[in-house]
Amino acid sequence: MEKNQNNKPWNIQSNTSKQKNETPASTKQTHVFIAVIAAICIIIYLTAVVQATVRFYLGAEKNSITAEQEFSLVAEIAGSAGAQGIVDLRFEETMKSALDACTRLEALIITGLDRDCAVEKQKDYAVSWANNTPKFINRFSFSNHDYYKPITIRGLHGVSIRAVASVIDNYEIAKILKETLLIIMAGFIISFFTMLFQLLLGKKETSPSASSSSDSVIYVPPSNSEEDEFDTEIPETPKGLYSPRSGLGWEEYIKDRLDSELHRCSSTEQDLTLVFIEFTDLSNDKMFKQSAEEAVSFFALKDLLFEYGRWGIAALLPGIGLEATISKSEKFYQKMTEKFPRGYSQPPGICIGLSSRSGRLLNAGRLILEAGEALRKAKSDPKSPIIAFKSDPEKYREFIRRKG
Repeated sequence: MEKNQNNKPWNIQSNTSKQKNETPASTKQTHVFIAVIAAICIIIYLTAVVQATVRFYLGAEKNSITAEQEFSLVAEIAGSAGAQGIVDLRFEETMKSALDACTRLEALIITGLDRDCAVEKQKDYAVSWANNTPKFINRFSFSNHDYYKPITIRGLHGVSIRAVASVIDNYEIAKILKETLLIIMAGFIISFFTMLFQLLLGKKETSPSASSSSDSVIYVPPSNSEEDEFDTEIPETPKGLYSPRSGLGWEEYIKDRLDSELHRCSSTEQDLTLVFIEFTDLSNDKMFKQSAEEAVSFFALKDLLFEYGRWGIAALLPGIGLEATISKSEKFYQKMTEKFPRGYSQPPGICIGLSSRSGRLLNAGRLILEAGEALRKAKSDPKSPIIAFKSDPEKYREFIRRKG
């Protein structure tokens, strides 16, 4: 075919291959960008968790060291008071004052006296009593470290002091959680805007554009006879002007009506465009009839709209050139995809192929063949749902002269 291309009456003017090279590159860049953002968000989330864990651990270690220092100091105070033989109410007051000055110790229990002594910062929070014997309450926030030390009190033996400490600083925990939440929120914000960008970009990529439609053209070689056959199965015998299945003209009437319109347009030097529309995702006649009604409403030419195949529509547009029809087809495509949206990952189920008279003297069979080939090309290329056949009128006339 390439060898005889210069002798053919049709010229191939197409940047489809260029677009196919550019579109995947753009899509690949978008996917790389999204992958990078996703990786950044994962790093942000991991950073938030790790820093919170490390800060909790370091905080607990720091509080444990502080508790050890405070217990040693309290034990010294108890030993000093005991050395003076003070074991009355003043002893308890001294120990309460020493405990209140601590930041981590919560309670003290001193045993070996005439009666056991328990001192708390908050009553009944850290110490419980059973049979006049005090014991520490087991709480999650308390350290499991055994703070114990024997002390010397004049005249008494076996006196010891024990303490319980809190390893959780509520203020510090609230600060860590707040800062961690802010980090996580930053990751969520980045994720949200990335998803929004991806959604908007996806809509843009699936919307047809004039450049992609008008530059995507195909070549149809001339047949030996211009009387090309138009073979499509008709499910019913035509009765009346319109099919009850869709409300459109019968498919069998396309060729005769198209020949009539071509003759009329050629005599008045008008252009004419044939548009084949196929809905690839319909499953029943009710859906097809609804689509046909939308087509009638949009094109406003019911007597020039016909059924085409099982789920297709043929539109005859006299007086309208190829470029104007491409623009009109894009608007119809956009209208249908907006009114009947599909999932994000699913391409719209509409394919459109078209061809025009373009100043040529040709019959209906030829124009039907060209539009049909354009439709087949559109169905095979999801990136170009609208395909237009472009012809070279000069080469076509030269072909007719050679043939005739």
